[in-house]
Amino acid sequence: MTNKLRSEKLEIERIIFIGRTYKEYLNMFDLSLPELERKKILDCPAGACSFSAMGRQKGLNIEACDIAYYFNRVDLYEKGKEDIQHTIEKMKNSKDNYNWNYFKNIEDLKYQRQQALEDCVEDMKHHNNQYKAVSLPELPYCDEAFDIVLSAHFLFMYADRLDYAFHIKCLEELLRVSKKELRIFPLVDLEGHRYAYLDHIIKNLTELGYNVSECKVDYEFQTHANTMLKIVK
Repeated sequence: MTNKLRSEKLEIERIIFIGRTYKEYLNMFDLSLPELERKKILDCPAGACSFSAMGRQKGLNIEACDIAYYFNRVDLYEKGKEDIQHTIEKMKNSKDNYNWNYFKNIEDLKYQRQQALEDCVEDMKHHNNQYKAVSLPELPYCDEAFDIVLSAHFLFMYADRLDYAFHIKCLEELLRVSKKELRIFPLVDLEGHRYAYLDHIIKNLTELGYNVSECKVDYEFQTHANTMLKIVK
C-alpha cells in the first residue's frame, strides 16, 4: 500500500467489493465481442466484476484497476461475500426501486453477483499483473495506453460524496489514457436521478472537440439507469 493511502488510513471496510458479470458489461456498454477483439481495454474502476476474467478467456486484452486491489485477493473475497449478503438484505426492502426483467428474482441476482466475485478472484490468482491498484483521479498509465476505457457504477452514481471537481479530474484522466473512446454507465445517482451537471459536462466536452452521445442501452436494473455516456476522440 502506498504512503498516500496509509496516510488516508484506507481500510477494507471502506471498500464496497461487488461486481457485475461479463454479460452485464456487454449490455451496459452496448458492446459485442467482435467490437472488442484486437483492442486494448481498461476497466476502471473494476471492483469485483468478471468482465476482465471472462473476457480474457475469450481472447480479449483487458486490464482492470481499482483502489480495492491494494488489498489481497483472499481478504477481498471475504469482503465481497459480506457485501453481497448485505446488499441483498437491503434490497429485500426496496425491490420496487429495481426492474426485475434482467434478473429473475433476488436469488438470481445474488447468484450472478457471487459468480462475478468467484470469477474475478479466481482470475486474480492466475493473472494478478492484470489487476492494478490505483487511486483515482490518478492513473499509472501513459497517454492513450488503451483503445477503449470502460467505467461503470462510479462516476455520477456517487454524486452525493464525489464533488464536481473530482468528476472533472477523473474524466480528464480517463480520457488521457484512452486512444479512441470512453464509455461511462450509468448516468444517474443512487436515487435514480440524472447527474445534475451532466449537460454541462457534455457541452464542455463537445466544445473541446469530442464526439459525445448519451445512449440508451438494453440494460436497466436500477430504475432509470439505462443510459451510458459515449465519448469518442
